[in-house]
Amino acid sequence: MSTDDRGGDGRDPGDRDERNVFGGELAPCGDDPVTGYLRDGRCHDVEGDIGEHTLCAVVTAEFLEYSRARGNDLITPRPEFDFPGLEPGDRWCLCVGRWVEAAEAGVAPPVVLEATNESVLRAVDADRLREHEFDPEAFEPGSLD
Repeated sequence: MSTDDRGGDGRDPGDRDERNVFGGELAPCGDDPVTGYLRDGRCHDVEGDIGEHTLCAVVTAEFLEYSRARGNDLITPRPEFDFPGLEPGDRWCLCVGRWVEAAEAGVAPPVVLEATNESVLRAVDADRLREHEFDPEAFEPGSLD
């Protein structure tokens, strides 16, 4: 790559310097299955992503069933969209609006704060996120019927 292909700061334009809700480096959300709007494992804030897939959650059966009932089937594989289908316990970059809706319904999945983009704070209060922080010791994914 020539220097002409780089941004004004000399970095590759594809490099991202995004932060998590703590202000630290945005950690990976998941790679099995690979998540993120860019399918690179991270919950980037991407121009053009109208769903804002910026919140890293560990999905539960309850949330997956709720989401499917609301018209967003995250369970059924859709290979044409490079989507493997999710199972309880998978990490996934969720749409902020869907997570807020699920929280209001009492079925929000836990949030991996280190992997949740700071842009989420525009829509969700930090205290609300902390109330739903993922705790691997207490996590119960449930099972799909």
